[in-house]
Amino acid sequence: MTFVDTNELDVREPREGWKGKFFRSESMGFAWYTVEAGAWIHVHQHSNDEVWIVVEGELEVTVDGAAFVAGPGCAAVVPPDTPHGVKALTDARAIVVDSPPRDSIGGVDLT
Repeated sequence: MTFVDTNELDVREPREGWKGKFFRSESMGFAWYTVEAGAWIHVHQHSNDEVWIVVEGELEVTVDGAAFVAGPGCAAVVPPDTPHGVKALTDARAIVVDSPPRDSIGGVDLT
């Protein structure tokens, strides 16, 4: 798959308030999220590198105990096996990249 039009992808909701469209390359997984204010992802960790890029709105991203309010144009880099969590302070849109790609998020099969 060389080109992806995210407008043509199915919307999935792996957590309440987190609506995403998912696709992958051979070495990376991508999530295009629309997030409702107040929605959150509990502190967790996994073996993937993960990068959160905020496109619109504000997300509070906590990485290894350090919280940061990320607005449009900000990115949070989460190393493998590092505790992290996210809370939407406003309605927001974000792109999340995992390397290697994950097979599931929030119980939703992405394969």
